[in-house]
Amino acid sequence: MKNFKKIMALLLAVMFVFSLAACGEKGGDKKSGNAAVKVIDIPLSEEEYAFAVNPNDSELLSKVNAFLAEIKANGKYDEVISHYFGDGKPVEIESAKEDSSKDQLIVVTEPGFEPFEYTEGNKYAGIDMEFAQMFADYLGKELVIKSIDFDAIFNTLNTSGADIGMAGITIKPDRELLVKFSDPYYNAAQNLIVKGDDTTFDNCKTKEDVDKILQGLSSKVKIGVQTGTTGNFYVEGDEDFGFEKLNAEAVGYATGSLAVNAMINGDVSYVIIDEAPAKCIVKAINKFSN
Repeated sequence: MKNFKKIMALLLAVMFVFSLAACGEKGGDKKSGNAAVKVIDIPLSEEEYAFAVNPNDSELLSKVNAFLAEIKANGKYDEVISHYFGDGKPVEIESAKEDSSKDQLIVVTEPGFEPFEYTEGNKYAGIDMEFAQMFADYLGKELVIKSIDFDAIFNTLNTSGADIGMAGITIKPDRELLVKFSDPYYNAAQNLIVKGDDTTFDNCKTKEDVDKILQGLSSKVKIGVQTGTTGNFYVEGDEDFGFEKLNAEAVGYATGSLAVNAMINGDVSYVIIDEAPAKCIVKAINKFSN
């Protein structure tokens, strides 16, 4: 079994490198009997993504908001979104090497969050990464991208270790104690992922239907989440979001794909992660498994 898990982890890692295009198409929630995993396509939250800015740089925050307003007005925002949810083609972004002698924009991200940020070889792609390059160009700066764990982003910005965090970051009051948020740029939600043959949630029609089943789970049930994200808060309870703590245990992983891999291996029963990445991961796994 240990060897099987190692092989599965390796195969999934390879698979995610080569299967990142057009994840916003219909079909992410594959319900055929051959599907390895499936998304329960019912939003479990309502949230807004924003860019997290170094709290000591109010001028940069103003420039971020001006940049967002400009790209929404001139159509560049919609163009980038179409690269991942339409007929467009993702643009690969290359990070410069950090050099204090140069005028650089330092962006921190967790690049396991397709379609917002992911890697293609030694380059980056994703909605946020394209915005990062556009914003660096807008400022006339060279772009440097640093990959770190998601839950380290806020302290890194707070201690002036970077300029901006771009990682599908949800606006949240306790995070505002560490960073300043830009204007929102994307509406998001959480989704539940289950194994393909799991029928537990098939008759659910509303968020309340899913909530009721999850709230009835025993403490022996484990739910995979990406550490420090809204899915984590959903399981462990959060006053800001109005999430009631579940009896089930939250098991944190560095990325959503690792959490789904753990579910396939039987380490957790379910996974709760952000909607767009959930559909990307499920589509990639089901394509690979067939």
